[in-house]
Amino acid sequence: MKLDGLERSKNVDDRRGQKVKIGGGIGVGTLIIIGLIYLFSSDPGRVVSDLQLDKQLNQGNNQIANSRGARPDDQLEDLVNKTLRQTEIIWDKLFREQLGKRYQQPVMVIFDGRVQSACGFASAASGPFYCPADQRLYIDLSFYRQLSQRFKAPGDFAMAYVVAHEVAHHVQYQLGITKQVHSQKGRISKSAYNDLSVRMELQADFLAGVWAHHAHLENQILERGDIEEALNAASQIGDDKIQKQTQGYIVPDSFTHGTSEQRLRWFKKGIETGDINQGDTFGARYL
Repeated sequence: MKLDGLERSKNVDDRRGQKVKIGGGIGVGTLIIIGLIYLFSSDPGRVVSDLQLDKQLNQGNNQIANSRGARPDDQLEDLVNKTLRQTEIIWDKLFREQLGKRYQQPVMVIFDGRVQSACGFASAASGPFYCPADQRLYIDLSFYRQLSQRFKAPGDFAMAYVVAHEVAHHVQYQLGITKQVHSQKGRISKSAYNDLSVRMELQADFLAGVWAHHAHLENQILERGDIEEALNAASQIGDDKIQKQTQGYIVPDSFTHGTSEQRLRWFKKGIETGDINQGDTFGARYL
């Protein structure tokens, strides 16, 4: 992935090196360590604790110690930072030219260990996630190791795909899709809501592909093998593969993100077409 000389984003909140001590009667035991099966989710209820941060907690019960200086993961920070900037450039353009709307850029929070978000507290084990409540995406750079080793999906563009997928959830939020889906929770059956969740995740994969298509046209960021890296990443994180790996069997009715084949196919469709209008996963009869 060719990022040398490209701009860095100004919308990055780098919290690496910060230690969060949770006060106000809330201990470490309240942190929910959620399995990697909930990676890349747009639904904060599936990724982080349903605990909502109260006003007092937000106003000072967290004692933070920040360390400065060079870090061994600075190269990864540069990768995700510049990738975020490329998403800003492309979605600014697509919103303006194709949707007639103004794109509001999200903030990316880089952390290590655990983090406080408007959706609750999460740890590195939660994986990357997007929080609609504060319109921020959260990522622990150690996830790159998980992606490479556990999911057998190494490569810088595989990591860029992760960022692009979470940004795609922000795009869905901007377009009102997230609210429509979340409004159905509790009103329809669990299996029906899971189906909506799958369709939203597959659309995010598609939109990540749309971004990759236009980012390469704009700045020729892709190198030989990059597309294969991202396609491999998409194929490795399907519900079927993760369930097989974690519990030894597959329960299709519990899927929330789609199968490996579905994620791969929708991401590939986005890359090949670059056309936002071809990503209506909610209207698709067959996913």
